[in-house]
Amino acid sequence: MWLIAGLGNPDRKYLKTRHNAGFMAADELALLLGAQWGPGPRNTESLMARAEADGQEVLLLKPLTYMNRSGMAVREVLRKNNIRPEKNLIVIHDDIDMETARIRIRKNGSAGGHRGVESVILETGTKEFIRVKIGVGRDPSLPADVYVLQKFSKTEAPLMEEAVHRAAQAVIDVITLGVETAMNRFN
Repeated sequence: MWLIAGLGNPDRKYLKTRHNAGFMAADELALLLGAQWGPGPRNTESLMARAEADGQEVLLLKPLTYMNRSGMAVREVLRKNNIRPEKNLIVIHDDIDMETARIRIRKNGSAGGHRGVESVILETGTKEFIRVKIGVGRDPSLPADVYVLQKFSKTEAPLMEEAVHRAAQAVIDVITLGVETAMNRFN
C-alpha cells in the first residue's frame, strides 16, 4: 500500500496559488486513477481517496491543517495503515528553488526550507521518503512566504496545468515502474 500526500492549504483563497501545487497534483492523480475524495480518517483533518495503480493499493491524502502542520495527518495515516514512509510514502509539493513547471523526483533529503516537508519529517521521524517536487519559480523582490501564496500569472497557468499532470504521472511511474526509472524519465 502506498500513501501519496499532496501538500497545500485548504482555504478557497489559496486554491490556485503556488503553495498549492501539491494539492493540484493530488487532484489530478485522483482524476487519473478514478478516485473520489472524502473525509480522511478521524483525528486527521484531511481529505482522502482510495485508488489502485497497477494492482497496488494507493491512498491519496490532502492534509487540511495548513502547510506548516501537514505532517500530523501524514503520520496518522501511515500509522493506521502500517505504511513505512521509507518504502511507500510519496509527498508532492511546490519548490521555489526550481524553475516554474519543472518536475523533479527525489528519493530522500532535507526539507530545503519547505515548511510542509519539515512538518512531515518532524512527524514521521525520517527524511527517507520520496518527494515529487513541482517548480514554482522565485521572485527575488518578494519574500518567499508572500510569493508562494500568489496565484500563477496568465503565462504560467497553462505551464503549471501541464506540470501538475506530469507530476501526477510521475507518481504513477514511481509506483508502477520504480523510483529509479521514474527519476530517469522526469528529472
